[in-house]
Amino acid sequence: MNEYQLKQQVCEIGRRVYARGFAAANDGNISVRLNDKEVLCTPTMMCKGFMKCEDMCKVDYEGKQIAGTRKRSSEILLHLAIYKQRPDVKAVVHCHPPHATAFAVAGEPVPKCVLPEVEVFLGEVPTAVYETPGTQKFADTIVPHLKSSNTIILSNHGTVTFGPDLEKAYWNSEIIDAYCKILILAKQIGRVNYFTQGQTKELLEFKKRLGYDDVRFHKGENCDLCGNNTFGRGYGEEESHAACECNGPAAKAGTNGHTASVPDLDRLVGLVTDQVMAALNART
Repeated sequence: MNEYQLKQQVCEIGRRVYARGFAAANDGNISVRLNDKEVLCTPTMMCKGFMKCEDMCKVDYEGKQIAGTRKRSSEILLHLAIYKQRPDVKAVVHCHPPHATAFAVAGEPVPKCVLPEVEVFLGEVPTAVYETPGTQKFADTIVPHLKSSNTIILSNHGTVTFGPDLEKAYWNSEIIDAYCKILILAKQIGRVNYFTQGQTKELLEFKKRLGYDDVRFHKGENCDLCGNNTFGRGYGEEESHAACECNGPAAKAGTNGHTASVPDLDRLVGLVTDQVMAALNART
């Protein structure tokens, strides 16, 4: 694609982001790597659903604006951190998909080993610590996670997804939000069931054949492939999670610091509901 075609594609992805409710008002930002000196990005304070090609901005790798009549996105430093660390990445999408952002606000780690599509196309979905958006400190929060992921949850903020082209970068935003929605619905119905180690290994072998990388490819044979599966298990349950270098302490504790000693909220809600129903039945 030439530069004008890339601008058209940015506008199209902006419309999709806005139409799906991933960016209210002027939320979110999108960028594309043009070459080793220039990056195309969306302007600040403009709704992503109504952008035109002439609204696009161009910056260098330090964030200095070098083209465009509108002011560049205030969060371009986040995008540049990715481009500097990942030469394979050509496009970045930052937005606030509601279900994934709910995980970001709740401080709930996103589990692995639940859906085949997520295992193959996303894999590890880490959560970066919170910093004020638009700052270099904010951009630096994702750097420790860039080698192992193409989708990152931004604490109390939203998501950032990236890939070899703009459409694939955007697809990751759709996938993570759909996944988080499914997790929430499954938890409301009952529980979240996880793949076995064997089932996960088969998916990872398929992923490798497709040419996708995964941090678990580079860990030892004894690694718990489904580490960090705390969501839906109940923090009050005494479960044994094998620890290995790829999951760390989060296998038994969420990023919000909850541990197995915290009462199981679902069980408590169930007990209260039973008592309320018993009281209502006694009156009839």
